[in-house]
Amino acid sequence: MKYFFTLFVFAILIISCKNNTNETPEVSEDKKELAYVSFGDEIVADQAVELLSMAEDYKNMKVGDSVSTKLIGKVDQVCQSKGCWMKMDLGNDEQVMVKFKDYGFFMPKNIAGKDVIVDGKAFVSELSVDELRHYAEDAGKTEEEIAAITEPKRTYSFVANGVLLIEE
Repeated sequence: MKYFFTLFVFAILIISCKNNTNETPEVSEDKKELAYVSFGDEIVADQAVELLSMAEDYKNMKVGDSVSTKLIGKVDQVCQSKGCWMKMDLGNDEQVMVKFKDYGFFMPKNIAGKDVIVDGKAFVSELSVDELRHYAEDAGKTEEEIAAITEPKRTYSFVANGVLLIEE
């Protein structure tokens, strides 16, 4: 009886491990779900607002104003030193400087041109000449381009708690 039971269990294991030769149906392009790589706090993609629609809000904000939001947009540039900041396209030759909460995570350096969803606080700030030169250096600008920075600049900023990189 013991031999029969062992043979029975062995047969069940073989049957359950058998390769399934049925092909899975293809999913149409519009039904595929996007894949994300998450950085920082875990966030969900729901209710993200197009970054381009935030342009008017940024223009109406004063230095020191902030708003909690979730934005989706394209990465223009990433810090080539560590991935500790990125710039996103706001349209009209303007960008949003995105930093990461408490310097707690970094982004891959090769994601320029890719879409991301960022969750956190949008605000307007003024960057000093020293900060602007530091960012230009991180971005790989020439010494002449860095030396040409002589005035502070009003900037559109964002501190992200979490980021979803959209994989295609």
